Amino acid sequence: MATAVETLDKLERRLTITFPLSDVRSEVEKRLKKQAKTAKAPGFRPGKVPLKMVAAQYGYQIESDVLNDRVGRAFNEAANENQLRVAGFPKIEPKEDAPEGMLAFDATFEVFPEVVIGDLSAIEVETVKAEVSDAEIDKTIDILRKQRVHYHTKGEAGEHGDGGEPVAANGDRVTVDFVGVIDGVEFPGGKAEDYAFVLGEGRMLPEFEAATVGLKVGESKTFPLAFPADYHGADVAGKTAEFTITLKKLEWAHLPQVDEEFAKSLGIEDGSIEKMRADIKTNLEREVNARVKARNKEAVMDALVKVTEMDVPTVMIQQDSERLAEQTRQDMAQRGMDVKSMPFPTELFAEKAERRVRLGLILSQLVADNSLQATQEQVKAQIEDFAQSYEDPKEVLKYYYSDRRRLGEVESLVLEENVVNYVLGKAKVSTKAVAFDELMGSNPQG
Repeated sequence: MATAVETLDKLERRLTITFPLSDVRSEVEKRLKKQAKTAKAPGFRPGKVPLKMVAAQYGYQIESDVLNDRVGRAFNEAANENQLRVAGFPKIEPKEDAPEGMLAFDATFEVFPEVVIGDLSAIEVETVKAEVSDAEIDKTIDILRKQRVHYHTKGEAGEHGDGGEPVAANGDRVTVDFVGVIDGVEFPGGKAEDYAFVLGEGRMLPEFEAATVGLKVGESKTFPLAFPADYHGADVAGKTAEFTITLKKLEWAHLPQVDEEFAKSLGIEDGSIEKMRADIKTNLEREVNARVKARNKEAVMDALVKVTEMDVPTVMIQQDSERLAEQTRQDMAQRGMDVKSMPFPTELFAEKAERRVRLGLILSQLVADNSLQATQEQVKAQIEDFAQSYEDPKEVLKYYYSDRRRLGEVESLVLEENVVNYVLGKAKVSTKAVAFDELMGSNPQG
């Protein structure tokens, strides 16, 4: 039996569970006898071990299991009787002042909040749109050319030319020796031999690159370099060093021509430049559409958070913070980082977790109230859209439909899109055009 539910806070509740001690003892004895039928012990045949010995060996665990089962069942019955929607898991603590012959426990827990979503027709949502122009296609082609760059010794004649005057310039790949000192003393990481980098890519500090520009092979230069205060090397951050560099090798970049061979290298069988540009545009538009969707979804989610009144269960925030911390740990480990001694305090993830839980509750309410569940047709269409960018679409379909978890992830995406479309159909929506570069540089959290 359970006492009336006590309200401790906005979402926190407590109820007391009591049941006869005899019920527990009876169930423990029943399970001990069952265990005795298969129990083994030196000197006894299986199933012939005395009950006292079975109790000594298994009694504590069996009693613990019985109590957990009995308390859990009683709590669930009490929650159902009182029509409580329990969030997370209850905290169970034994009571010392239980009536004679009875066991008593206090269960403290949180309940799901009432989610009050405001008038969607009154909210304002600014969506974005972006276009893929010839300029974006040209930029992409330039990137693809740079990915296929070949370097040749600058100043030496070859089939592609000599690259011009043998003087280091932006775009050239240089190989240098360098040594740096602070107050006349070399410091860790301040010296290297045969170090190669491309001028203009920003791999080195600006002063370092500026000093390299204009050098010829065999020439050296000494120059001061002030490390930024936030430089990743704490020993030199904020200090000024004196560097000496010597140029040992100078190469110029030969980029492939945009011709039939270049198109074929990108998978265009007939080498058609027009077909290559069309394929690039299709891929860019697919990426733009994904980014636009993500930005617009984020705008809708922000609006829903602002228009909804609710309290968020702290237990759900804590659980999601733990999940985020573990995901971060696993991600860093997969990248080769040693995370064994690395702390991952859950409070660092609390703000993100709170928003995720809040949005999850809001979306669940909207879906339930407006029948926005993902349909099988929508899920299949979404997977087919994913498959368009792969050589064998059938394999992509098989990949998702063979794993319920993967299929569930797609269903969640479709469900979110249903919510976004529903809200946009109700809200006051304005649309802003954004530049391609701005859109591609953004990273909505979703």
